Amino acid sequence: QVQLVESGGGLVQPGGSLRLSCAASGSIFSINIRAWYRQAPGKQRELVAYISSGGRTNYKESVKGRFTISRDNAKNTIDLQMNSLKPEDTAVYYCAYCKFPSSSCQSPDYWGQGTQVTVSS
Repeated sequence: QVQLVESGGGLVQPGGSLRLSCAASGSIFSINIRAWYRQAPGKQRELVAYISSGGRTNYKESVKGRFTISRDNAKNTIDLQMNSLKPEDTAVYYCAYCKFPSSSCQSPDYWGQGTQVTVSS
């Protein structure tokens, strides 16, 4: 089992920034994919970004150039730096963990509890 705990959500004005963090604990293997998903009201959960244990990243098209995912393998943490936030980024953001041999974390094995991000003036 892997436990994931997110932090860093909140309310921010359009154009502002937030940084989300996710700490993993439990039975963590060195090879894994870590990801951020989000779910807006009335919409399906969607993949925002993922990062492999080797540092390979991938982003949803609408967040490219604004969001940056990073990880610290020694601390088993990942972060999501979100800049130039827009109202359409408003959602509950979920940390996810995919075990090997997943290559893109489309079906996470573990989820965090979620953290609310609200972009509004």
